[in-house]
Order: sequence, then C-alpha cells, then structure tokens
Amino acid sequence: MKTRHIAAVLTVAFALPLYAQQIAISKENKTIAISTSDDASALADIAVVTVGFSSYGKDQDGTYASATQTSNAIIAALTAAGVPKDAIQSNDQNLSLIEPERDGDKARYAQGLRFEFNQSWHVTVPASQAAKVLNIAITSGANNSGGIDWQLAHDDALQAEAARKALEHARQIASSMAEGLGTKLGPLVYASNQTPNRLYNGYVGTSNATVEVSAEAAKVNLKPLAITPERITKSATVYAVFSIE
Repeated sequence: MKTRHIAAVLTVAFALPLYAQQIAISKENKTIAISTSDDASALADIAVVTVGFSSYGKDQDGTYASATQTSNAIIAALTAAGVPKDAIQSNDQNLSLIEPERDGDKARYAQGLRFEFNQSWHVTVPASQAAKVLNIAITSGANNSGGIDWQLAHDDALQAEAARKALEHARQIASSMAEGLGTKLGPLVYASNQTPNRLYNGYVGTSNATVEVSAEAAKVNLKPLAITPERITKSATVYAVFSIE
C-alpha cells in the first residue's frame, strides 16, 4: 500500500493545529494524532476523444468550401455510427493565411497554397468506444486526431475510497502507538480530509497522443488502433485524532 506524509504525535495538554482547535485537550483527555495519505485507483470508464483536421487551399473560398465538406463528412460518420449529437462538442475552428516564413508552411507556400483551415471537436464516449470513434473520424478525413482525456463517471467514489484507506491506515498506526505506550486506542474524536490534485498515472493533466494520416490513407479500410484506458489515481490526506485510555 502506497502511503505518504505519515506523522504521529501523542498530544497531552497542548494545542492542536488551527483546523482542529475545537478539540479539548487535557490530562484527562489524552489523544494520538495521525496525519497520513493513501491512494485509490481505477480504470477510466469515460473517454473524451479529440478529433479534427487540417486542410489547405489556394484561395479563401475554395479552402473554406473544401473544409466544409470534410467537416460535415466527419460529423455525419460519427452520428451514423451511433454517437449522440450532444456528445460532440466543437473545440476550435479557424481559417487563416499561410505564413511563408514559418518552417511548416514554406513548402506549401511554394506550391501556391495560401490558406489553412483547422477544426476540432471533443467527443465524449464510453472508454471502450474510444478506438472506434477515433477510427471512424480518421477514415472520414480527421487527419489531426488522437488526444484522449480519460475520466471516471463517478470519481467522487474513488476519492472516498482513498480517504477511507488513509483513515484506516491512520487507525492502524495509532493502535500500534497505543500498544507501545502500554494503553489501548479509543474512538476517533476528529478527522479531516485534505484532497490533493487529481492524478492520471502519476501526473496531472491529459493524455494527448496525436495521430496524423494522409487523405489517401483515410480512404483505406483501416482497423481501429489498440487503445486501452488509463488508470486514474486519486489521493487523500487525512488528519485523524484518536482518544487513548
């Protein structure tokens, strides 16, 4: 069991931290205070898949017209596959001039291309459907896709499990201390839960692996990628005060 920030103090006739000042401490009310952290983890059951495309053209109207066709084709393919419309949210859409001095645009500019269009969406589906959605989008023209934000439908339950584990560990430590002092551990008289930031596999943030395919590859009957959900970890830090006999 992974545990961090463990501190144990036998408190007799001195003040507790500010957030626990309501507890009366005296020679008749002896306590053991424990601060400890623990984790709980579970596989993500929700996937927010980023799909999008980039296209280029020689003039503004032509670039926009071509982008409109690609945009509607991607959404039509997703909805035809059963993705609810309210599960698809627009993220970004932008028509801009190509910059001839930018490294990625020098070759395009030399070919006579002058405009660039970018569009992307966030598609929220069960984690098991992430690969399917990504495959449908890419084979429909979404040549700039692949970012996945893994989530839990009920992450509060995972947070509660982390807090429960931390409190139970605090009780075990306090019980061992009480035995060492030749006494017995009494009931819990105070507890607080300090919740750290959400963690994804040990780091805060989003998985963002982008897949780019050519227009030719999008026409091929490609099989879905092998994608597996991330394991999401929640941490809880508990400060607990137990009475002793």
